[in-house]
Amino acid sequence: NHMVTNSRQLDTVFGALSDATRRAILEELAHGERTVGELAEPFEISRPAISKHLRVLEKAGLVQRTPEGRISRCALDAAPLREAADWVEHYRAFWEGRLEALARYLETPKPVDEEEE
Repeated sequence: NHMVTNSRQLDTVFGALSDATRRAILEELAHGERTVGELAEPFEISRPAISKHLRVLEKAGLVQRTPEGRISRCALDAAPLREAADWVEHYRAFWEGRLEALARYLETPKPVDEEEE
């Protein structure tokens, strides 16, 4: 069962998720729309640095930015996260099977080697 995915899109999404600041931005947006200023507030980084993170998230399709006069409102778009989650889920059963086999192996009593004299 070969899973069909857009590899370039997954690369972009996982790349965007690889940074703690970007994950925190997404967490904040999960609670609703925010302005760029509101997103920048909790972080000890510059406004341009926040904008750079937002551009990475926008490129991955995770954030939609809407200009309103001099401010921009940002909203989460979870669709790319769903595709990434589906990709991870596809391999979960495989890894669970491997981990269960490893656990069984580790729990099996082994003969104790005779002590060397």
